[in-house]
Amino acid sequence: MATIRRFPRWADLAPLMQFDLELNPRRARLNRVGDIYDLRAIAKRRTPTAPFDYVDGGAQGEFTYRGNREVFEDLEFTPAILAGNADVDLTAKVAGHEYAMPVGIAPTGFTRMMQTEGEIAGVRAAEAYGVPFSLSTMGTKSIEDVAAAAPTASKWFQLYLWRDHEKSRDLLERAWKNGFDTLLVTVDTAVGGQRLRDVRNGMTIPPKLTAQTVLDASYRPEWWFNFLTTEPLSFASLSGKSSDLISLINSMFDPTLSFDDLQWIRKEWPGKLYVKGVLTAEDTKKSLDAGADGLVVSNHGGRQLDRAPIALEALPHVRAAAGDDVEIILDSGIMRGQDIIGALALGADFTLIGRAYLYGLMAAGEAGVRKALDILHKEMIVTMQLMGAANLSELGPDMVKVRPRER
Repeated sequence: MATIRRFPRWADLAPLMQFDLELNPRRARLNRVGDIYDLRAIAKRRTPTAPFDYVDGGAQGEFTYRGNREVFEDLEFTPAILAGNADVDLTAKVAGHEYAMPVGIAPTGFTRMMQTEGEIAGVRAAEAYGVPFSLSTMGTKSIEDVAAAAPTASKWFQLYLWRDHEKSRDLLERAWKNGFDTLLVTVDTAVGGQRLRDVRNGMTIPPKLTAQTVLDASYRPEWWFNFLTTEPLSFASLSGKSSDLISLINSMFDPTLSFDDLQWIRKEWPGKLYVKGVLTAEDTKKSLDAGADGLVVSNHGGRQLDRAPIALEALPHVRAAAGDDVEIILDSGIMRGQDIIGALALGADFTLIGRAYLYGLMAAGEAGVRKALDILHKEMIVTMQLMGAANLSELGPDMVKVRPRER
């Protein structure tokens, strides 16, 4: 039978003719974003090569960096039919607080170099979403500035042990005085990892105007305009001299860091203390014996020791050694809401995001960070609904399968 055609009527066409014209370029960019990888693509277009690669890359051959993602991508979830929930509760409790969802913003260094709003964008987005924000020792905004920018935010502070312990004590006192109630002690950075992308890009702090950076500026004018017209990059914990990253890090950190130093920090810090960088059962026990309240299973996002254990694969071993009562946070490699759900099912109590947050920051400042958190929130909700879990306590290892990675 032949198709019968007719001339379209205005009454049929009118409902279809809805032109969504967004004049704000930042909102227009974000309206087309579907996942964190879309934010990454925008970030790469808008950020000079050296700062982008500082975020995007790992150490040496980047084996651990890639492995972090591969293990998440190999997770297989068990769906539950006819067991959906209209309302999913993502509330998570950690470090003595209740948070709106089981993910916080990890400490990141040199953050204003990625995008001029830097840590202020991160802490304000965290405040809006009811999740914690972690300020790095190598942050580009002071403890006091971050505290003032988001008075009601839950704020954590990350400490590297300096060669000068008195400066470490001063940082701890300032953090506690300004409402940072949880301390993350990073223990996997006695020296800086060999990040070859930074070497090849001639990465310095602050960035130098060279022929290469001027060429970058030619098609990333907004980044350079913001960089040149806002306050200069400064680091409360670092020298103001320009230096390559590894020399800067190695001049600051203490390669003789030991568990005795961790015990010293424990005595100095009155709040909750988490050891960040635990990957083995042996170090789990030593950290807890030294006074840690909890642990962060992390390989520094693949940025320190290349070929280190993959964080998600180390998680069950750390959990077994720590027992059920110790709070465990996981970071390294998280890019999707499903990654977070998988980590919780396999034994984590909470997670932190680094690159995912910075991609949002580079893409659109505070609005981009909010978009990253919104994406992860929606992905977690849908994943929980399809798995038939109403709240985080219902997640367990029987709901996820870890397929062996090809090596």
